[in-house]
Formats: sequence, structure tokens, C-alpha cells
Amino acid sequence: MPENKSRPPQEQPWENGWAPDISRAPGTRRLWLAGGLAVATIVACVTAIALNDKPVEDTSKSREGQTLSDDETGGGLISFATPSTTGSAAPTGRKTTSASPSASPKASSSPVPQGSSSLHTSAEPSASATRKPSTPAPSGDRRSVQAVNYPDRYWHVSDGLVKLDAPRGSESREDSTFTVVKGLSNSSCYSFATHDGTYLRHRDFVLRAERNDGSTLFGQDATFCPGYSGSSGAVLLQSVNYPNYALRHKNFQLRLDPYGYNTTNRSDFSFRLVSPLG
Repeated sequence: MPENKSRPPQEQPWENGWAPDISRAPGTRRLWLAGGLAVATIVACVTAIALNDKPVEDTSKSREGQTLSDDETGGGLISFATPSTTGSAAPTGRKTTSASPSASPKASSSPVPQGSSSLHTSAEPSASATRKPSTPAPSGDRRSVQAVNYPDRYWHVSDGLVKLDAPRGSESREDSTFTVVKGLSNSSCYSFATHDGTYLRHRDFVLRAERNDGSTLFGQDATFCPGYSGSSGAVLLQSVNYPNYALRHKNFQLRLDPYGYNTTNRSDFSFRLVSPLG
């Protein structure tokens, strides 16, 4: 039977001959685990470096005739993003230029007489507003102005006012004949000069024959732009400084009145520039 020896007290091991067992190093299992983890980390790093050093596919291929640089191919960094289905995208921060010009360049537009577009917009639908008068008067041409709904009556200067009258004697016919010139304030529009050197202008919304005083206001009052009236061969004469107003006859007197979609008696606004009566 083995001899039972009690463990001597450890307060003074050198005095009783007892010493700890040092044949096995403490923590050996933990050291093996740490070593294995270090080896795995090294293997992973070596693998990652090898993958980074591997050339990226198709980097030598040209894109639209240009070789991709390292910056454009991502510089060897591994990307975990989902590949684009439409091909390689332009690098972030780089500007891309299109080889072809824009598909929708701005169309150039010609100047429009002052106020003419606003009247056409409010008076007629856009499809008809682009139509021009069928019988525009050339500059310097002598004409008489006939009412569409009263074809036997013409513009006639009487006591300084312009009325719608039937032609009578030679003097009356002369007062119903005007020289159509370029607009005093807009050369794309009309001004009407009488045989005695006055011009037709609106004042207090009434059409009159007065001497040109050279002022800007007179030039605007005496300038009228032709527009589409809706009647064949007729024009709508719009005021330059009152874009939504046009000449009309009312009680056989010429005046400015508003013109738009809700306008009644539209034929009162339509006139034909015909051969001179005088």
C-alpha cells in the first residue's frame, strides 16, 4: 500500500524539500491556439496580396479607342458592389463628354412685333395664330380699308375722326385713301398716313387723324400690327402699346376695344386692305 505523504506546507518549500512541477509549461493549449490563429492570419494576408497583385481583366482593352488607366480601373481595389448591367461606369469625380451634340438644340427664333404674340394667344388658338394675313400691304402702298361685315363701307376721315362710311364724291374718296408705311414705333407693323400728311392714331381709345409731334407716345399710338382675324383676306389691327386691344368699328366709328376668346361681334375687328378709292 503506497505510503501516504501529506503535502508539506508551502510557506517554506526550500526547507522541507518540496518544489512545484515545472516539467509542463503553463498555458500550453492557449499558446497552440494563438499560434494557429497567427498562421491563419498570415495565410489570409498572403492570399489577399496575391489577389490584389493579379491583373484586372480587360484592363488592356480600349474603351472607345482609349486605354483605361489605373485610376479608371479602380487601382486594384476589390469592389463588392453589384456589377453594372450596362457596362463600366465612369469613375467618380471624372467628367464625361458626349461625342455627339445635344439632340435638342435651342431653335433660333425671329423677332416678334411688340405685343403681337399676346393678342394672337388671347384671340385665336395656337394653330390659327401662326397664320399670316393673306393680303399684307407693302410699305408705301396706297390703300383703302374696307369693313368685312360692311363691304360697302370704308375708313373715312371726317372732322378729324375716322368713321366707317360709304364712298361718295372724289373728296370723300380721297379722305378714304391712306398710304400704308412702316410703323412709326415698329417697322414690322403699319402706320397709316393721310393725303394731307397726318397719321391715324388712337387717343382716348378713339381713332383720329393728327399731325406727328415726334413723340414716342404718338409713334406708339399710330402703330398697328396685323394679325389673323379669322376672315379670308382680312387682318386684325392690334395696337402696339395696348397689346390686347385692336381696332374695331362701333356705331360706324373706329376705336380700340379689347379682343380675346370671349369677344363678341368678331367681324367688327376684321378689315381688308383694298385698292385705293381716290
